[in-house]
Amino acid sequence: MTEHSLMRREIDEIPAAVHRFLDGSAEAVEAVGRRLAELAPAVTVTVARGSSDHAATYFKYASEIVTGRPVASLGPSVVSVYGTKLRLAGQAALAISQSGKSPDIVALLAAAREGGAETIAIGNVEGSPLLQAAHWQLPLRAGPERSVAATKSFVTSVVAALAVLAAWSGDEGLKAALAALPDRLAGALGLDWSPALGTAARATSLYALGRGPGFAVASEAALKLKETSVLHAEAYSGAEVLHGPVSLVEEGFPVLAFVPDDAARPGLAEICSRVSASGAALFTVGEAGVGTRLPHAPTGHPLTEPLSMLVSFYRFVEEVARIRGQDPDVPRGLKKVTETL
Repeated sequence: MTEHSLMRREIDEIPAAVHRFLDGSAEAVEAVGRRLAELAPAVTVTVARGSSDHAATYFKYASEIVTGRPVASLGPSVVSVYGTKLRLAGQAALAISQSGKSPDIVALLAAAREGGAETIAIGNVEGSPLLQAAHWQLPLRAGPERSVAATKSFVTSVVAALAVLAAWSGDEGLKAALAALPDRLAGALGLDWSPALGTAARATSLYALGRGPGFAVASEAALKLKETSVLHAEAYSGAEVLHGPVSLVEEGFPVLAFVPDDAARPGLAEICSRVSASGAALFTVGEAGVGTRLPHAPTGHPLTEPLSMLVSFYRFVEEVARIRGQDPDVPRGLKKVTETL
């Protein structure tokens, strides 16, 4: 393996990739936002798998917080396996995919369009089948991503979805936070998470916790630990971990909690206290009042702060993988493009 893995290089490209999208796609984002404002969908459905589905979950929480309108994830098998005809007249469908090539994702978005939905596709490969299937196309402009684990395309996907939300809702605070985000993410790259390295490198299982957009980041973190480090990791909403999973927490069990400065922080801090009391080796990204605090780069907005936490985590998980003797660029049993039906 080279001194710096492809994954590490692509992580380091995240601020530039986000800047390219924001700079190059501003007109397209505003056009999509205007259309959604005209349509005023009562429901938005999302179409995605894997890391992209975590990006869709991030959008779900952010959109529901900002607009008060529900966002639901459609199961691709409903169309690709069960052949259901969708009824989405007057609603919106947002698809997210790094490659835009998975047949079930393409088929689901096409079915949503046939069912009357206004369709938007976010993807990193221009001209991909998914982008071609949509009314509105938002290429990420993140550049080629050769490492199997998606990093810069994931962050840019979330930024694209948040930019659409800001344009749709007219949220000037969110727009300003997104404009400032590349510099904030550059700061997130250099933060020291070494206090958690030994614990993660030796672990056999780990929990990642969060709420709202922070839960989407926790889900992405758990997936990256599995695929790059061959470490069993599960993500839970802070509220859900107390409904059973906490029973597995014993002395030294590692728990990584994402605690951004938003309305969920007081409740999540209390949950962290209860998990810590069970003996967990607790690491928090953000202030929880217990555990070992890992640094993060504040972004000035609660809907973007989890992204800066994730960028710091990406640097961390790449190092965890190498310490555990894994090649983060070629995860065991995985391919860059996953084709499912």
